[in-house]
Amino acid sequence: MTQTATAFAACFKEVRRHDHDRFLTVLLAPEPARDALLALYAFNIEIARIPEAVSEPMMGQIRLQWWRETVEGLDRGETRGHAVAEALATTDLPREGLLALIDARERDLSEEPFADLVALETYAAATSAEVVRLACVALGTAAPESAVCNAGIAYALTGLLRALPLHASQGRLYMPADLLRLHDIDPHTILTGRMTEGLRGVMCDVADRARTLLSEARREPLPRAALPALLPAVLCERYLELVTAPGFDPFHRSSDVPAFRRQLRLLRAKIIGRI
Repeated sequence: MTQTATAFAACFKEVRRHDHDRFLTVLLAPEPARDALLALYAFNIEIARIPEAVSEPMMGQIRLQWWRETVEGLDRGETRGHAVAEALATTDLPREGLLALIDARERDLSEEPFADLVALETYAAATSAEVVRLACVALGTAAPESAVCNAGIAYALTGLLRALPLHASQGRLYMPADLLRLHDIDPHTILTGRMTEGLRGVMCDVADRARTLLSEARREPLPRAALPALLPAVLCERYLELVTAPGFDPFHRSSDVPAFRRQLRLLRAKIIGRI
């Protein structure tokens, strides 16, 4: 196996293990685009998981800077022996887009909560929606900007609701401060893993916004070539049903959906050509 093949095999395993939703959408993409998608999604995993791997923000900043320098050196063949970097170096993914993702991930190292839902959506647009935008590039196409942004943000908000217990266990809180005040929630209640009616209200508010954005994204006609980039948003509906179900406690119940059910939803969306 060549070095490049080994690098993409590593990306394949990384995405399958840590971002299974997007992994399933790669399988539905045209074969020539799959390597670039795998490299992009593996890169996103690398920078998104940095806060989980460090004990203090400064260490996270150092790792992000390492990735900045690595991305800047890709076109000079400087991959630093990292499999994901080696895979990225063979793609035409715009380096400025990869650097923008790194910059956006600095927000993950802050202990300050998002002031409001607008601030959270701005973060989601710079992270999740940017991944969708770059995925379109990997597919050699483009999609309406409003659809890219709305679908990307909806998927991010849904993911943050599902990851709430994980983030709480790490001392991180992504729910907007204004909603916490509106529902009279002490943030420490969430960080200690206790479900309350107030938290249920916050989750429903965020879920409602995700549904609205998903509905707006679906109004846009999409070129079929761009569909695989937006397919993850197809799964939002079911996830949101689970996390807002009466009596759902994210600290004691899972919001996972069996892989075969996710595959069916994604396949159906591909067949009809709509998210």
